Amino acid sequence: MSRETSRIPRFYQRSRSERASLLAERAGLDDEARRHLKSGGGLDPDVADAMSENVIGSFGIPLGIALNFLVDGCDVLVPMATEEPSVVAAASNAAKMVRESGGFFGDADPSIMIGQIQLDDVADANDAPAKIARVSDALIGIGNEAIPGMVARGGGVRRIETRVIDAPTGLVVIHAHIDVGDAMGANTVDTVAEAIAGPIREVLGGKVGLRILSNLATGRLVRVRAEVTAEAIGTAALCDGIARASRFAELDPYRAVTHNKGFMNGLDAVALALGQDFRAIEAGAHAFAAVGRDLQSTGYRPLARWKRTKTGLEGSAELPLAVGLVGGSARCHAGVRANLALVGAKTARELAIVLVSAGLASNLAALRALAGEGIQKGHMRLHRRKEEMLGAAEEVSR
Repeated sequence: MSRETSRIPRFYQRSRSERASLLAERAGLDDEARRHLKSGGGLDPDVADAMSENVIGSFGIPLGIALNFLVDGCDVLVPMATEEPSVVAAASNAAKMVRESGGFFGDADPSIMIGQIQLDDVADANDAPAKIARVSDALIGIGNEAIPGMVARGGGVRRIETRVIDAPTGLVVIHAHIDVGDAMGANTVDTVAEAIAGPIREVLGGKVGLRILSNLATGRLVRVRAEVTAEAIGTAALCDGIARASRFAELDPYRAVTHNKGFMNGLDAVALALGQDFRAIEAGAHAFAAVGRDLQSTGYRPLARWKRTKTGLEGSAELPLAVGLVGGSARCHAGVRANLALVGAKTARELAIVLVSAGLASNLAALRALAGEGIQKGHMRLHRRKEEMLGAAEEVSR
């Protein structure tokens, strides 16, 4: 990750061109990335046309940089693509508070994704787990033969799991657990699921249904923690208020969903800037909030929690996160490549920790505002600035 400090005082006071040049120097960006930032970050129309369908143009979203992030001892510049004006400033401010206590610390599971193979009308469905267990090594071999490139890079099918969903109707689902390395892995997982569906049917009978990945990536969990002092937060009373607000989210799903929205404000903005599948990330995160790691929870819960300590607060977050450094938009989108270079993550697991750190920072900033002056004062100040700028632009165009 970035070796230069992510603390850049008065960064917001510089011109956009000065900011881009400064970041390019700090992160050691190559010429392509420098040109992209200097140009304002637009997407070439021909590239846009190749990326999607029925293209008539591209839709711009402001790209900002969250500063002050210290993640696992490394300074990180965090790109955020969002139209909401308070997100970048709030995350930067919270990261500065956390930085004083050593920053964010995280760990991530190996990049295991799940491919699902559905079979209906399986006779003796309860016998399916034993039958599949006897041929699991063969199924793993067939799956790996379908993805030789991933296997060569150290990934591949790790195990096969059988789940009897509804024995009376013969609904059985086979899970292929696949290490996808530094990729998000959707195409790899789907390839394996399709490759082993036929051999599975030969063993179990029934009718093959869906063969596709699950976005509930419970084998790919990411955990991040952070501490912050009462002095950095402002007052002990504010710390008490943040802890009470977090507890509120643990007890009430109406609050928990908005609590999680504040967390995802930061995470999604980084995911979008880095070309990740933020829709899959959102789906997996909220499913995890509802079912937990054991799939047995009955209530929707917060993804991030803050607890009072003697000196301030301790925060933690855990969720499944499928992100990648290779493939996808990184192959064709110059902006994605430039933003990944700014972050400087060397593995998908490092990248995932950065995203969750951004989420935890955004969550802390939101709770601090709610426990203090209220969310509207700072948010509306930035909103008014945007409205004033738009009004000035309309006057010029008349």
